[in-house]
Amino acid sequence: MDEVKKKELQSATFERLLQHLDQRKDVQNIDLMNLAGFCRNCLSRWYREEAEKKGISISDMDARAHVYGMPYPEWKEKYQK
Repeated sequence: MDEVKKKELQSATFERLLQHLDQRKDVQNIDLMNLAGFCRNCLSRWYREEAEKKGISISDMDARAHVYGMPYPEWKEKYQK
């Protein structure tokens, strides 16, 4: 498999993970952290860090909005227990 295809598959897989987490708003970050060792906030931080490695500036809040599918404060108010 060439690098372009590999990156396309990784990107699609990441987006599918985000869709899955979006469908499972009942699963709290603490649940993810306890079971998997990472949470939505970790994913958003990793997203921002990888952007920075490529010279792309993205704020923590913008990265969280990408991962959460909406502004983080809105998600937190609606779904965080």
